Amino acid sequence: MHKPVIALLYDFDKTLCTKDMQEFMFIPDVGQTPEAFWSEADRLSKERNMDGILAYMYQMLEMAHAARKPVTRDAFVRLGKDVEYYPGVEEWFDEISRFGESIGAEVRHYVISSGLHEIIEGSSIYPKFTKVFACEFLYDENNAACWPKNVVNYTTKTQFLFRINKGVLDVSDDAELNRYVPEDEREIPFRNMIYIGDGITDVPCMKLVKVNGGYSIGVYHDEKIEKVGFLLTDGRVDFIEPADYQKDSPLMQTVQMIMKKMIVADSLIRRSRQQEEQEKQRVLSDKIKENQYENKKGKEDQE
Repeated sequence: MHKPVIALLYDFDKTLCTKDMQEFMFIPDVGQTPEAFWSEADRLSKERNMDGILAYMYQMLEMAHAARKPVTRDAFVRLGKDVEYYPGVEEWFDEISRFGESIGAEVRHYVISSGLHEIIEGSSIYPKFTKVFACEFLYDENNAACWPKNVVNYTTKTQFLFRINKGVLDVSDDAELNRYVPEDEREIPFRNMIYIGDGITDVPCMKLVKVNGGYSIGVYHDEKIEKVGFLLTDGRVDFIEPADYQKDSPLMQTVQMIMKKMIVADSLIRRSRQQEEQEKQRVLSDKIKENQYENKKGKEDQE
């Protein structure tokens, strides 16, 4: 029996966790304040005409070296255990997946983040994701970070929507990603995607999902609704909700309603296409019968 797949796509910083992931342990460990760290990364980006995400990754290595802190992969992964989440986040994924199962859907969770993959990997919720797309360092023979391996900035985030859409999750596989695949044959239609983010840096993904038939939700915290309110009035998102992931929260209710609608839409689309195929077969059958009749009539006339 057909089971539609629904993809929930999340930003990470200030969407699932309460602040930028580097601010929980990394920045204090290197003797900096968040204001000083991000200000220096911003200065570097502007002075060197440098991508802002690459600038913060460079700044992490420079400040760690100056503070004599390890920059190994294991050290970065360990930082994930200190990440703090909004209410209900740790239970959210299983709850939504169970709800999807109850309405006949398979639910998959994905992260598309400009944060660090290694920190997310060390977090308690990492096993809940089908795939995490985030920035990542390359490591040398001593397991020390030496170069950016993957960089996810605010506009390149959109490529991962197409990877999820086509089921091409290997970031090194560009050939398969760019191969033409009819919409009906893709892994997860855009109409079955829900993107959840917290602000302006999520706009490219929010808009792309929304204009292709999916849904985008802006989340806010500390009652600072103005941080996402403009996304709604500008048509970038469909809904804005508090960053409360607890059972029966407004966010939970909104996502569940969207999922129900997606199931109905999927059923109607499949029914329409099934009827279209049946009609094509009927027309073809009628043509065959007509041709058979004409051939038979022609033979009778010759006799």
